[in-house]
Amino acid sequence: MTKHDISMTYAAYNTIGEDRPGPWLVTCDHASNAVPPTVCGGDLGLPAADMDRHIAYDVGVAGVSRRLAELLNAPVVMSTFSRLVIDPNRGEDDPTLLMQIYDGTVIEGNRHIDDTERERRLNLFYRPYHAEVERLAVLKDPANAVYLPVHSFTPQLNGRTPRPWQVGVLYGYDARFGKALVERLNEEGDLIVGDNEPYSGSLSGDSVDRHALHHGRLNALIEIRHDLIETDEQQTAWAERLAPILEQALARTQV
Repeated sequence: MTKHDISMTYAAYNTIGEDRPGPWLVTCDHASNAVPPTVCGGDLGLPAADMDRHIAYDVGVAGVSRRLAELLNAPVVMSTFSRLVIDPNRGEDDPTLLMQIYDGTVIEGNRHIDDTERERRLNLFYRPYHAEVERLAVLKDPANAVYLPVHSFTPQLNGRTPRPWQVGVLYGYDARFGKALVERLNEEGDLIVGDNEPYSGSLSGDSVDRHALHHGRLNALIEIRHDLIETDEQQTAWAERLAPILEQALARTQV
């Protein structure tokens, strides 16, 4: 994946299907590996190989999110900046909001970041993205709205054991939909499903906390192992497999 061509004036998000009436709001916090020209001249000091790794964005997830939202007849909001610029799936006070080292790679453009630059990136990228997500969220019926962030994860972090899960479902204290989705995925019989794996679904200030838990919206965060969604065909296949599973899990939740 190459950097997107972002001019000096641009939106921090890309919204598709705003008027779709389904109850879902699909989001893709880590859709892009782009470094906008207003940040270090568009270069954080990493080689292209690192910018194409999971440290810069969620590999394959943009294609899955677009197709999944289409199948669910729902809007999707996707970030247009790398998670290394600033991570929209972290709280503003989280120490990993601006990563200086990630999976063994030093992020040169972030090494000497100060409070002024931190606030500038919050205002340019992080806050506009979340404002757009919340704008669309409030348009949904609060009794039926489902907040659905889609992510991907690396098969193996440096020096760590391989991750066996093919798909994971993360959720916090409101586990109504998350548990139903885990149950339904396990019924497939041929999937290794992570129940709050490969990460915990309880992270204060993250996207789910901000847009779902604080508002009582049904939610679950989907993680797909990124070696399974590297091609357009794989991304489409996963979206088409997940869409009916999601609908069935939601029906169970609403009984």
